[in-house]
Amino acid sequence: MAPQPVDPAVTWQDRLGRMDFDDQLRRFFGTDDLDTLTPAALAGGVEHMRVEFGLEKDKGRRFAMWSILYMLGEAPDLDVAFKDPGDRDAARNFMDLMDKTSSG
Repeated sequence: MAPQPVDPAVTWQDRLGRMDFDDQLRRFFGTDDLDTLTPAALAGGVEHMRVEFGLEKDKGRRFAMWSILYMLGEAPDLDVAFKDPGDRDAARNFMDLMDKTSSG
């Protein structure tokens, strides 16, 4: 069965709107300024986030954590991270949006 098309704007608002980005950085890394972290502190925060991601049941919170991990270059593969094809499509849309933002 073909995956359903996902509206990236709705997906972004629905999935990331529930979590404040800076709050998540403070929760997992102890700061909202990642440039101040040592490599060891960054790695520890990533590990903490990956553990929480694996335990999280709420789809929106999982997507938000995956998005932050993706931006840090530490996200698990889509087929591992998301069982639902719609969630994988939303993640692909997020990746495309991030690629467009960073390249242009």
